[in-house]
Amino acid sequence: MFDEHEGKAAHPPTVRGRDLDARPPESKADTCSVRSAQATHAGYLEIGETRVACAVLHGGIRVINQSAMLTALGRNARPKGGGAGTVLLAANLRPFASNALNEILNEPIRYKMPSGTNALGYPASVLPELCEVYLEARKNGVLLKSQERAADAAEVLVRGLARLGIIALIDEATGYQEVRARRELQKILEAYVSTEFRPWIKMFPDAFFEQIYRLQGWEYKPGTSKRTPYVGKLVNRYIYRQLPPGVLEQLQRANPRRANGYRRHKHHQHLTADTGNVHLDKLISTVTMLMKVSKSKAEFEELFARAFPEPQLRLPLDPD
Repeated sequence: MFDEHEGKAAHPPTVRGRDLDARPPESKADTCSVRSAQATHAGYLEIGETRVACAVLHGGIRVINQSAMLTALGRNARPKGGGAGTVLLAANLRPFASNALNEILNEPIRYKMPSGTNALGYPASVLPELCEVYLEARKNGVLLKSQERAADAAEVLVRGLARLGIIALIDEATGYQEVRARRELQKILEAYVSTEFRPWIKMFPDAFFEQIYRLQGWEYKPGTSKRTPYVGKLVNRYIYRQLPPGVLEQLQRANPRRANGYRRHKHHQHLTADTGNVHLDKLISTVTMLMKVSKSKAEFEELFARAFPEPQLRLPLDPD
């Protein structure tokens, strides 16, 4: 089990985290058993004067150690014997807990720490839900004298924790947020970019380029596919960079420039048919429409900024 340090949650929560024993998770996390799993990251949430031991299991499941959860509620970290559920909720409190919460409390998660020691815990979202149970029981006047301290601690915890917030706090405390960000980015890239190129089909209609040339004040020659190099920069800025972050860079890696300075394929040939190209087609249609209704480059810039707000600085339409 974790090392527990008893303490009262007597002050508004402040959160600090430090790594305890972290290592990169193994691949194919979904193959692990939720009720008997391996922790890949572990750390502490510091809430007031209480240190709450937490972990991230193989598969991204965030858990709080059972004893740590009791301590956070101002209770003894090692209570007297009883069923798994009764350790956390006495009979007079259970009517205020949902059926789902009662079921979770009856089936604690057994897991192994990165250091190899065994531990027992619950999904992280259980902590704020338990707090609500104590507060509802107090509101209805059914608390026992011995439970008042736990209700006071629950009130303090509720001010600083929410069902979604606690996930981010555990990720910060254990160092898992970097792994999470890499995994989420990889999922996006896999959904949008294909390692194999697809046969060329026309994705950008003539109207798209005609409007770019009109706003630039350039002469447009129908039927030709030769474009000034600056057009490619505009296509990246107004189309490809509006795909999820990282997709354009992944396309550039999958479709690098050759020695002659040209790419072997068009970027859209490396977009997936069911996600990447669908999004691309919508972007092209939207941007083409914005250009058509714009009387000038400045007006288009303004409309584009409204339609696609982003933190990046906007590129001007002028080549210089």
